[in-house]
Amino acid sequence: MAVAAGVVCCLGVAALAQARDEPADAGRGAPLAADAELARRAAAEAASRSLDRAAGPALAPSAAPGSPTPTTSSPAGPSPSATASPSASVSPSAARKRAAPKRPADPAPVAGLTRAQMANAKVIVRTGRELGFPRRGLVIAVATAMQESNLYNVASGVLPESQEYPHEGIGWDHDSVGLFQQRASSGWGEVGQLMDPAFATRQFLAALAEIPGWEDLPLTVAAQSVQISAYPDLYAQHEWRAAEVVDAFLAAGM
Repeated sequence: MAVAAGVVCCLGVAALAQARDEPADAGRGAPLAADAELARRAAAEAASRSLDRAAGPALAPSAAPGSPTPTTSSPAGPSPSATASPSASVSPSAARKRAAPKRPADPAPVAGLTRAQMANAKVIVRTGRELGFPRRGLVIAVATAMQESNLYNVASGVLPESQEYPHEGIGWDHDSVGLFQQRASSGWGEVGQLMDPAFATRQFLAALAEIPGWEDLPLTVAAQSVQISAYPDLYAQHEWRAAEVVDAFLAAGM
């Protein structure tokens, strides 16, 4: 009886001990399972960051995540780079330079003139052409300047103001200045204007155009009708030389 009681007591103690141990073992099992899950996830994430994974379509360096991946198919038409390279393109300014006509070369001096005289004759011819004057008007103008100033832009010795402007000599015929020896006091223009060969030419041709039938008049008559010179017959002697000069410029393409 005593033995049986002792056995029962021992079994009770053992059962109590087992009941106490089971919750502790169950509590330890959950952390172990969680640790295993974390280890599995860490391994998976490490694999996804590995350089050994199979690479998908790579984005261009400038493409932002989530932007459409460019296709590799070629467009139906030719691309700009396929038709012309930047080095082969021609800028508008270069095209204009190519298309611009060359300026006519100045002819060599003719009729015994110097280069300075030819330069002044060129101004007369160019200005007359710009105004639409025919060859006859150009010849009259050049011949008149030959007589008046020998085709030099002359200042006046009695008009110091005229010497302040570019000039190629000094004359002493009252206050007459420039290629056509025009006088500011007679209403031809300001002194500085008359020292400009282009302006002086325009003034002469404007006055010539007012002479009725000037194209059919003898050169000396047409010139004298404008200049009102004390020596009206002297213009005629320059006609052939003036014609040679004008023809040289016209032949050069002016």
